[in-house]
Amino acid sequence: MYFTLWEIKGLKNRIQELRRERRMTQEELAAGCQVTRQTIISLEGGRYNPSIFLARKIARIFGLAIEQVFIFEEDEP
Repeated sequence: MYFTLWEIKGLKNRIQELRRERRMTQEELAAGCQVTRQTIISLEGGRYNPSIFLARKIARIFGLAIEQVFIFEEDEP
């Protein structure tokens, strides 16, 4: 069974951490991804999971693999 990023519960991201490390504003990241600042705010707040295309854009901006930006945390049994 395959899932899209937006169907996965427990998906965490490091966007805010990575953006701050690089001294990048939300506006700059949004412009680089061709999305609105509100989208970046929603991603950082965990209220929105990106499409695979947006996830790839974000990862490329940071020079990382998607898996280094977006982390799947499984529930403990």
